[in-house]
Amino acid sequence: MLLVLLVFGAAAAGLVFLTPYVKRGVFLLGALVPLAGFVHALVVGPAVLGGSELVERLPWIPELGLTLDLRMDPLSWVLTLVVTGVGALVMLYCTRYFGRDSEGIGRFASTLTAFAGAMYGLILAEDVFLLFVFWELTSVLSYLLIGHYQGRKASRGAALQALITTTLGGLVMLVGLVLLSVEAGSSSLRVIVASAPSGALTTAAIVLILVGAISKSAIVPFHFWLPGAMAAPTPVSAYLHAAAMVKAGIYLVARLAPGFALTPSWRELLVGLGIATMLLGGWAALKQTDIKLLLAYGTVSQLGFLMIVTGWGTRDAALAATALLIAHALFKAALFLVVGIVDHGTGTRDLRKLSGLGRRAPVLAGITVLALASMAGLPPLFGFVAKEAVLHGLIVDAEAGDGLALAAVIGVVLGSVLTAAYSIRFFWGAFCRKPGVAEVEQAAEVVPTFLVAPAILAVASLALGPLAAIADRAIAPVAAAYPDQGTGYHLELWHGLTLELGLSVLALVLGAALFVAREPLARLQARVHSPVSASELYWDAVGAVDRLAVRVTGVTQRGSLPFYLGVILVVFVVVTTSALLLGDTWPDELRLWDHPAQAAIGLVMIIAAIAATRAQKRFTAVVVVGVTGFGMSAIFALMGAPDLAITQILVELVTLIAFVLVLRRLPAALGDKHGSTRKLVRALLGIAVGVVMGVIAIVASGARVALPISLEWPELAYVDGHGRNIVNVALVDIRAWDTMGELAVVIAAATGVASLLFIRGRADSGPRARRGAMRRRVEDRLVRVKEQAAPGELRNAWILAGPTLDPRNRSILLEVVVRLLFHALIVVSLYLLFAGHNLPGGGFAGGLVAGLALVARYLAGGRYELGAAAPIGAGTLLGTGLLLAVGTAVVPLLLGADALTSTYFEGEVWLLGEVEFVTSTIFDVGVYLVVVGLVLDVLRSLGAEVDRQGDPEFRVPEPVRDGSADEPPMPGEAPVEGVGIDSRGGPA
Repeated sequence: MLLVLLVFGAAAAGLVFLTPYVKRGVFLLGALVPLAGFVHALVVGPAVLGGSELVERLPWIPELGLTLDLRMDPLSWVLTLVVTGVGALVMLYCTRYFGRDSEGIGRFASTLTAFAGAMYGLILAEDVFLLFVFWELTSVLSYLLIGHYQGRKASRGAALQALITTTLGGLVMLVGLVLLSVEAGSSSLRVIVASAPSGALTTAAIVLILVGAISKSAIVPFHFWLPGAMAAPTPVSAYLHAAAMVKAGIYLVARLAPGFALTPSWRELLVGLGIATMLLGGWAALKQTDIKLLLAYGTVSQLGFLMIVTGWGTRDAALAATALLIAHALFKAALFLVVGIVDHGTGTRDLRKLSGLGRRAPVLAGITVLALASMAGLPPLFGFVAKEAVLHGLIVDAEAGDGLALAAVIGVVLGSVLTAAYSIRFFWGAFCRKPGVAEVEQAAEVVPTFLVAPAILAVASLALGPLAAIADRAIAPVAAAYPDQGTGYHLELWHGLTLELGLSVLALVLGAALFVAREPLARLQARVHSPVSASELYWDAVGAVDRLAVRVTGVTQRGSLPFYLGVILVVFVVVTTSALLLGDTWPDELRLWDHPAQAAIGLVMIIAAIAATRAQKRFTAVVVVGVTGFGMSAIFALMGAPDLAITQILVELVTLIAFVLVLRRLPAALGDKHGSTRKLVRALLGIAVGVVMGVIAIVASGARVALPISLEWPELAYVDGHGRNIVNVALVDIRAWDTMGELAVVIAAATGVASLLFIRGRADSGPRARRGAMRRRVEDRLVRVKEQAAPGELRNAWILAGPTLDPRNRSILLEVVVRLLFHALIVVSLYLLFAGHNLPGGGFAGGLVAGLALVARYLAGGRYELGAAAPIGAGTLLGTGLLLAVGTAVVPLLLGADALTSTYFEGEVWLLGEVEFVTSTIFDVGVYLVVVGLVLDVLRSLGAEVDRQGDPEFRVPEPVRDGSADEPPMPGEAPVEGVGIDSRGGPA
């Protein structure tokens, strides 16, 4: 079973790629997959029906005790035959339904195959949470299938309606499944049904689960989504809405009924809603002029019929429900396929325009007669056998005095009257000659292969009637799990002159009379109009949500950063204060500092914070705010945390530089254009946040009741991580998963910032050129800036691009310092990287030092100097760093160890002596590259790109280059030659 499920997945992924080569033949290939599942079910059928359940297990989430358990018992075996058998025939039908050049057939085939696999997994899932995964997967895939015609608004709306309705029902069901699994002490369906817990919580859980079941199976009040889904291609309707997805809710009820049919509200809810659905769907079907919509409302009615008998929960009812489920899949799928053939042949589905089609397509008409006869319950079709069994199962309890059973019998008979009436209406509307209606001009060009799938389904409905006794032996094991009423009932074509036979005949006669009186009935239906429509309620609710969203967005999303921060901080203060007042973890003593220097540093930080609020210049405010960060670095150093101190200092430096780069595009003075308002409110809020944070620190210091886990870290770092620097070992070994997540966040942030700055394509890769090519490019720039370069100016420059700067912005002293320090900083960064496992440092600190070296080159020489200093793109560094980190996690898996498991190598190396290498250092190298890439990305976007946009030559086309491979575009320049960009990003 797992193998079949994997084949479904592989086929779903691969069919779309085969479509360009095999065209419509992709559906034949797709049909082989469900056919394989069908054959597999037939092979294992004797063993399953004999009582030997087929179980396969694969570990899923061992920490939670969850496994991928698939179980095939008699119920899931029957559903497997339906899902795979009808699925294979629908795939075969698609080879003729779609044209040779139809768009999206590869996508359709892949999605339909994936849906079949999801249904296969759903009916075999033994764990309720695995069942839920497949349940929601069918909703998502049905959305894609219903909305296949992406250019049609009706298709998109119907797909979204079905998705929202079934997904919301599924989420409600999930809550019920969680509660029920907790009550039963297991998430296994078998255990849950066998233990059958009771009580108020169980009843609530069951009701929640039933909400999901009735929404999936289009039961009132969730019935409206299924007729809307007829906007889908006909094969989707034939498979999803006749044989597969709508049966998921029926299946779940059948799975739980043996244990919970007597739970309070179970029968009342399912029978009541089932009767309402059967009558409402049948009544609506009689009004439809689109034969596909007629079948859709008929499907709603039949699903109500199925829900009544499936939810009844006795042995005879279960036998009847299983027979009816099979019969419904056969006749309704066949009828939907017939509709597709009629639509293809005539170009219409309007029964007011169809006339005389039966004479032109007699074989198609014969197939339709068989399917309709089974749906209406005419002997010797299997639909008749199933309906007889349903009436018997309900009459037994009605005769015993069960009022609900009597109501169910009456509802089923009335629904059967409507079923007979709309069955006749379908055939009359599609195939009969109508007075005053011209016969269809275009004959239904039906090739034999187009008829194969509906013919097989219709013939199966006919064959299973006389073979009902054989079908009974296959279905009876399903009913064996239910309480036996002691009647010994079994499926037969003829049970004699019984009450159920009489009721069937009565329903057929009344149905025929109702069709004969179709004109008075139509006038009555026109006068009787319900003031409430479920579909209208849905769209009203969606519209109300949209309007509410617009209003809430208008109020909250003002585009004001102070407002957003104010809301966040107010919520923080209110919620945290409430928690503090309700808590009782205050410390017994309060220690203000461990060293007098801490008090002095704290005082400086407080003064700096107050000064930041009083600063009139943006640069001043940024520098003063940075004082608090450097103060924290000093406190870390005093407390014996050199790693944290070094990292904090480096982060503050890089952050300060990033702020300064941004400030170049902002007014120098604060409040030049938008002055601060409500200063008192802001001050009070700031004081409140500060006080709350201080109280949190005090409370946190007294909240610990057990020894901290950090006491074990020295041993973990030294013994398991083979390093003496606890902080670094924690980052790259003990808590490497956290670090990997942080790397992903860093990359996302860098990409987001750069994407906001690059206005004509993010060409952020630096020049991969020889130094000679780079020198020629700088010389070109120098000529354009100064019109004439002084002889030897570049040769005598301390840094390559220094002479290209405006003299007012150039600092010879800075160039000299950078020339002397750049390579030393790179060496220091590498030292910190490789020494960090045992000494202060590490990949993060080393990367920041290397980044600061690049910052120095940029500050000294501008964007051209940055291009010379970093000939590798930021994206390359970020990607390589993440690849190294992920590789460190994956490689141990290939060697049979857990992810991120580290090891070490040690030995004597000539000149170096004893050397020890820990594999987590590779992870640290990844961190190093990501940090360098982040800084380079910031410099390329906030620095070089902003420079380029502000350059007077930004509007002037660059000189035409010779196009050689060693002269790629400069950093921040798009690979578009001869085009300038104006300040709004358009062509100059």
